This record gives sequence, C-alpha cells and structure tokens, in this order.
Amino acid sequence: MIQIGETTLNLNDPLVLGVIAVTLLVLILLVMTVKRAGKSADLAEPLIYQMDQLGKRVESLSDGQQQLAGGLTHVSEAQAAAQTNMLQLMEQRLQDVTHQMNENLAGSARRTAHSLGELQQRLTAIDKAQENITKLSGDVLSLQDILSNKQTRGAFGEIQLKDIVTKALPSDSFTWQATLSNGKRADCLIHLPNPPGPIVVDSKFPLEPYEAMVTAQTDAELRTAVQLFKTAVRKHVKDINEKYIIEGETADGALMFLPSEAIYAELHAKFPDLVKAGFEARVWIVSPTTCMATLNTMRAILKDARMREQAGAIRKELALLYADVDRLGTRVENLDRHFHQASKDISEIKISAEKAGRRAKRLDNFDFEELAPETDEGIIRLQRD
Repeated sequence: MIQIGETTLNLNDPLVLGVIAVTLLVLILLVMTVKRAGKSADLAEPLIYQMDQLGKRVESLSDGQQQLAGGLTHVSEAQAAAQTNMLQLMEQRLQDVTHQMNENLAGSARRTAHSLGELQQRLTAIDKAQENITKLSGDVLSLQDILSNKQTRGAFGEIQLKDIVTKALPSDSFTWQATLSNGKRADCLIHLPNPPGPIVVDSKFPLEPYEAMVTAQTDAELRTAVQLFKTAVRKHVKDINEKYIIEGETADGALMFLPSEAIYAELHAKFPDLVKAGFEARVWIVSPTTCMATLNTMRAILKDARMREQAGAIRKELALLYADVDRLGTRVENLDRHFHQASKDISEIKISAEKAGRRAKRLDNFDFEELAPETDEGIIRLQRD
C-alpha cells in the first residue's frame, strides 16, 4: 500500500502497478532527455506541464480505483444477498420437494397396500377357481369312467331320463322299469289314455361308434366308424320296435331317448336315413330337449283326459249346486215375507202405544170430560195360531 496525499494505492492491483511502471519509465526518459539534451528551461516547462497532467491522471486513476472498489463491494454485497436468497429459496424448495415426496410416498404406499389387497383377493379367487377346476377335472374323469363302461353308461341315460320325466309329468302318470306282457322290461311306461294308449320310453346311448367317428384320422377309419354308428342305431330302433310296441297293450309307437344332444344333432344332420328308418319302425328318437317338449304335450293330453273322466262328477255336483241355490231362493222369499209381516205388526204396535200414551197423559191431568169413544180400528186382536 502507498499513501499519496489522501489517495491510497494498492500495490497488489495490476492497474496501479501498470500506472507506476509507466510513470517511472516516463521519469527515466525525462531525466535522460534532460541530461542528454541539456536544453534550456523553456524545454523543461512542457515537461513540467506533462508531469502535472500525469499527476492528475494518476489521481483520476485513483478515483476510478476507489469507485471500482466501491462497485466491487456493492457487487460482493449483492452477490452475498443473492446467494442468501438463493439458499433460502433452495431450502424452501427442498422442504416443498421433501413434503411432496413424503405425500407421494404415502400415497404410493396406500395404493400399493390396496393393490396388494386386491391381488390377494384375486389370488384367493384364483385358488378357488383352481380348486373348482381340479374338482371339475375329477368329475370329468369320473364321467369318462362312467361313460366308458356300457352298464354304467346305460344307467347314466336312465337317470337323466328319470329326471326329465319326473319334472314334466305327475307322479301317478308313469311307471319305471315296467314289465310288459311279453316279459320285456321298459325303462319308462307313460300311462296315456286311449288313443294312443300307454307309450314306452327307452334310453339308448351309442357313444362308442360316435366317438369313433369324431376321433377318426383317416377316411377308412371314418367309413368304418360311420358303418358302426348306423348299425348300432338301427339295432336300437329294431329292438324297441320288437320289444315295446304291443298291439292292444301299448301305443302304436315308442320313444328312443338319446341322452346326448351332440349325438342327436349328428344323427339328424348327417344321417336322415336313420331318422326315416325310425319313423317307419314307429320309433321316435328324442334328445333331452325334444323329450321335454314331447312330455309337456303328453301332460296336456293327460290333463284333458282326466277332465273328461271327471265330467260326470262335475255335472252331478252342478245339479246339486243348482238345487241348493233354488232352495236358498225359496227360503229367502219366506224370510222376506216374515220380515214384511213383522214390520207391519211393529207399525201397528207403535200406533197402539202412541194412543195408550195419550190416554195416560189425559188420566194424569184428570181430564175425564172429553174422552173420545174407542173404535174397533185401534184395537189389535190377538189371533191364535
């Protein structure tokens, strides 16, 4: 630091060092010039004037340095204030971000917990569905075991037929395992009135040839399976025609029940000759759906027959009801006549009571002077029955 009057010069400032260096160089040059030239005092005056200007410039530079120092101080203070504000703003922003993150984390935790709960419920539902699927698989395997055996397959068809018939008809309108006069036993005998008479429903299930048709891989296998299917169906139709259609005992026809809608559809779609053969043999092939429709028609026939059977009893009851109504009308007329006579007697009794009242009033006032003579009109005569 160098103190020149009231001006303080900082030797660490490059600008000051540059000014001092320039000044020293000028002085050296000035001295060398004076020494070498040896000029007169006139030449020294301009130099003095330049030196004076140089001093003023040095002072101007010093003022600029002070202004620059003040500006740097102001900038430093502004920078410190800006830095403080920035730190405060960053701290507030950091608090906001932290709060928002905490809320987001809390919301995410709730959503995650809810999602986990739903996932647990879905897993529970999946477990139940898996249990049902496992049970269904077991049932399917059991059904396959049932259908793979001829006897159990026949029992399955009979059970399905029994369920349909039980739901469609009254319990006294059919017989299970009915034995006919020829010694043959039918699955179900429906007691229809004549005509058409009792009709047999027998269950048949040609599953093996049908599965052979479905699983055939070659044309040869398919032809063989089709021939087996036709043979089986024709045999069932023939057996029902010969065993369960008895003239004078059963209806002039019978029903063959197929417990499979798929086999029934396949039969009617691809084998119309078999259906026609059944018609010719008076054997009508029905599925669970068509069997229910047929049984509903039979129920209407049974209802109509029973109403005809009860027609005589209904007419008899209607005659008795008519007699009761006629007798009731006569008794009502007699009762009305008695009521009319009683009303007349009550009216006459009221007239007599009024006269008796007036007479009693006169007696109470000792009014014996003007007693009107009695007439026979006010006298009520009692008659013996």
